[in-house]
Amino acid sequence: MSGGSDGPPRRVALTVEFDGTGFRGWQRQATGERTVQGAIEAALDALPWSHGTVHAAGRTDAGVHALAMVAHVDVGTTVADERLRLALNAHLPPDVAVLAVATVAPDFEAQFSCRYRRYLYRARVVRGRPRGLALDRKRVLMVHRALELEAMQEATAAFVGRRDFSTLATQETRTRVRTVHLCELREERGELHLHVAADGFLRGMVRAIQGTLLRVGHGTTTVAEVHRALEARDRRRAGPAAPPHGLYFAEAGYRPWDRAVSERALADLTDAPPRSGERERVG
Repeated sequence: MSGGSDGPPRRVALTVEFDGTGFRGWQRQATGERTVQGAIEAALDALPWSHGTVHAAGRTDAGVHALAMVAHVDVGTTVADERLRLALNAHLPPDVAVLAVATVAPDFEAQFSCRYRRYLYRARVVRGRPRGLALDRKRVLMVHRALELEAMQEATAAFVGRRDFSTLATQETRTRVRTVHLCELREERGELHLHVAADGFLRGMVRAIQGTLLRVGHGTTTVAEVHRALEARDRRRAGPAAPPHGLYFAEAGYRPWDRAVSERALADLTDAPPRSGERERVG
């Protein structure tokens, strides 16, 4: 713990948005590179009360963004949630913002209480349509060849369900069995949005799914070959990892998977800012 204290420790959940372009991922680095965790803890250090370590629902890689990463931290203050949010944002850099603060139960864990996580991967076909090439170059994957969209959409079904996802694993020491609740490629707002939700993800898993689907879209891999690749449990059979800058951590769910609830949560983040009092509490 660091800093002063004006009350007993209390646990709060933070909902955090960040642009990952200038960060070496979420997790604090021993070598001192700039990270999201480090930026939030530096903001807490600037406030006049004690705090613990900030723990996130997931650890994003360098260049990956977040629409709504959930994290928890113990703070030694009785300051109201909204005032704490405003105080944090006053000390955070412009590429990180706390969207919400909620006091939670002392045993709430952003990572271990999480029942599912959802990611969004944004891509745009820019062949003959160069809009956004400069402005969105660090937030959207620009695809310069036409894609076979229907084949890509058909291939997404291969990733749904519970199975060993070794074919998508990179430097993974944990179990490789995961349950994917949702994997869909949608045309939205002139872009191709890959939506993936699961009870957990392997390192680089969503980027590997996107890279495999791009092979299907380019006609170098068939839908049947995607199914066979997953059965083979061999990373060499899947596509290369897509670049990190198109990937967004979209949601951490703390109740059993419910597609309708998840869709509403994502709509709140991508369609319009939530009105006061509408956001569901975490924990």
